[in-house]
Amino acid sequence: MPTEFQPDNRLKLLKCGVEYFPALIAAIDAAQHEIFLETYIFADDDVGLAVAAALSRAARRGVAVQVLVDGFGGGEFPRTLAPGMVADGVHVLVYRPEIASLRGRFRLKRHRLRRLHRKLAVIDGTTAFVGGINLESDFNVPGHTAPRYDFAVAVDGPLVEAVRHTMVRVWEIVVWANFRHRYRVGRLCADPPCGGDDPPAGRQRAALLIRDNLRHRRDIPEAYLEAIAAARSEVVIANAYFLPGRRLRHALVEAAQRGVSVIVLLQGRVEYRLQHYATQALYGALLDAGVRIFEYRASFLHAKVGVVDSQWATVGSANMDPFSLLLAREANVAVLDRGFARELRGHLAQALDGDSREVRAGDWRRLGWVGRSLRWTAYYLVRVGLSLVGLGDRY
Repeated sequence: MPTEFQPDNRLKLLKCGVEYFPALIAAIDAAQHEIFLETYIFADDDVGLAVAAALSRAARRGVAVQVLVDGFGGGEFPRTLAPGMVADGVHVLVYRPEIASLRGRFRLKRHRLRRLHRKLAVIDGTTAFVGGINLESDFNVPGHTAPRYDFAVAVDGPLVEAVRHTMVRVWEIVVWANFRHRYRVGRLCADPPCGGDDPPAGRQRAALLIRDNLRHRRDIPEAYLEAIAAARSEVVIANAYFLPGRRLRHALVEAAQRGVSVIVLLQGRVEYRLQHYATQALYGALLDAGVRIFEYRASFLHAKVGVVDSQWATVGSANMDPFSLLLAREANVAVLDRGFARELRGHLAQALDGDSREVRAGDWRRLGWVGRSLRWTAYYLVRVGLSLVGLGDRY
């Protein structure tokens, strides 16, 4: 099904936490009625403490504040930041709290691999934030002077209600599922959203793309496939964890073979060794097809963004890997606006030109058969893991 874009939105691109965190905290401090916030990681560091303090301030002045944190990514959150926030009146829920235990972390069953990987916020039903940036310091990686490379979008306009709707829906599901757990109480603003009927916020067309385990299992990859198939000049994708399935790989290869410039910006620093080397196993075939691959070296790449023909763009939480596209709850914004797409493309151009190294076909060959075999072993280990949880035939 083609992506349905909503008109009359105003979008602001936020690069890295240095732009996102102040914007989020300012919006929280301005809230008068209601705040919803979802995150994968809510760290007990300077950023997490600052956001938690802003949420507590809002709750103390009577704003209904609902915070939902993933039980795996935010495994320490119930013991660190949550108690103080709850004491101040913030309503806190943990998504699948049982997987925070060691037993839950290492048990290879499909339902135990499901995550709330979205990074969303809605303030008073009038402003939303969608992106890939967790609530943790960009500079908490030893030896890194540059921030994690990532993006978020601030949204005003009709799309905000779509973001709020999906957050309310997940909140209600988790309340029902966690009825035995401590952090479950929340109160919602009455529908329609607190902002009421406002005039058009802007002139940009945008769509909310979510991935869940029911009606929206393929919305995000289908949006990518639609945009790549329509590409006439250029496809640029920056992805932290890049292990696309067959359809996405074939779409990128076919685009390159019909003369489209296809550029992929990937992680240049090893964060998760198995995924890192499994990704590199794909390099040979992509390079042979004409896809250009760059590895980002300035810091950890955490972006999940794409630009097609400097007209279509997406920013969000979904990686092009099986864990995002088959197991996690994700959320992206797709934007059909030349100005927004060109701005994002400009940021990516800077990263490609100044902070990245292009991988050449000769680099892959110089690895030798041992190096290539190790990478293909990593790739097939990931495939075996997918098969063990019943997902091998879907990727």
